[in-house]
Amino acid sequence: MAIETIFAFESTRRRQRVAPLLEEREQFLSYMLHQGTSIRRMRSVAAMLINVIRLMQLEALRDVEIEEVQEAALRWIVDLESKNRNGQEKSAALFTYVALKWLRFHNKLLISRSRVEPDDTYVDQFVHFMRVVRGMAQATIRAHRLRVIAFLKWNTSHHRSIADISADEVDVYLMSKLNAGYLPRSMASVCSALRLFFRFAEMQEWNRSKVALGIYRPRVPRYDPGPKGPVWNDVRRLLDHNFGAKPADVRAEAIMSLCSIYALRSCEVVRFKLSDFDWANEIITIQRAKSGRVQQFPIQLEVGEKLIRYLKQVRPRCKCRNLFLSLKPPYRPVDTTILWTIIASRMKALGIQSKNFGAHSLRHACATQLLRDGTSLPDIAEFLGHSDLKSVSIYAKYDVEALRKVADFSLAGIR
Repeated sequence: MAIETIFAFESTRRRQRVAPLLEEREQFLSYMLHQGTSIRRMRSVAAMLINVIRLMQLEALRDVEIEEVQEAALRWIVDLESKNRNGQEKSAALFTYVALKWLRFHNKLLISRSRVEPDDTYVDQFVHFMRVVRGMAQATIRAHRLRVIAFLKWNTSHHRSIADISADEVDVYLMSKLNAGYLPRSMASVCSALRLFFRFAEMQEWNRSKVALGIYRPRVPRYDPGPKGPVWNDVRRLLDHNFGAKPADVRAEAIMSLCSIYALRSCEVVRFKLSDFDWANEIITIQRAKSGRVQQFPIQLEVGEKLIRYLKQVRPRCKCRNLFLSLKPPYRPVDTTILWTIIASRMKALGIQSKNFGAHSLRHACATQLLRDGTSLPDIAEFLGHSDLKSVSIYAKYDVEALRKVADFSLAGIR
């Protein structure tokens, strides 16, 4: 039993065993242990679960709405105040976190489909719609969610409800983003998120003004006129810099070397498994995100050294087989948003100038440098995992002179 693992004292174990809903608590605690949650954290969660069940008067597991959890959290604060306990705010946050996580685990948390406040509930329902009904990718859901949250906060600051919003108000919001310096691609992303949100709002009868029809996504040129990544000298400066021995820095150096040397997309990096590296034969296997092609390359010495350092010194021992994981339990794969932050923050710390930041900027820098070194466009397309030259031809626009030096492809050229 998970309780036997978590608690050392028999008196505490006995208190846990006699509390209601033992089986349901055990299932949840076992899941958290399997995810790599620390014993210290597990003790807090297990103790709080008993308070959740007591204050919500759960004699059996049943469907619960978010509002009921919030009311129980308020009662928990009153309990703490009556006992002159400090840290009520932090403890109430833990109460809510544990209650929601436990109920979601058992699929007992209800989200009302009627028009309700506050804005967070609109977002929850919209996320559910994107994930379950539309089947959208997790990265797209995350991006749309953030765009909608930003809009709803702006709308709340103007003291309007969802029902009162018109296309004119949305135009005012979009103009504020444009004035703040948003580029066409970012504006297009905002428009796409808001248009889908208001289509959903109309389906739910939150708003009947047909706002979605008035939101037009700006045209974004497929190819930008200038380089998107840094110059290769700056990439070399990034790779040669010693960021330190902290686990986050060791992991970052391994990630940045992979992105730079093999021109990887962020989604390709986060999908790496331990089995993708054949250390005996010094071969890396890459599955390209868009084409699905599987490619194999030799493990470059610099990359191999940084990966081995990460694997030996930093990567936690756990059942998750992804290469790059979070540094604290519960251990889980890093996502593309975290990956962008890891790379972009270090590029900016070194004062590297670039139109874009993150993994894709290093991919562009690698491709541009290959062209400068005289690599042919077909070979660059092959290296990047593209199925044709259409996408690769953009690099030629960045450096016409480089086209005069086209030669055979060599991995040594990107050193």
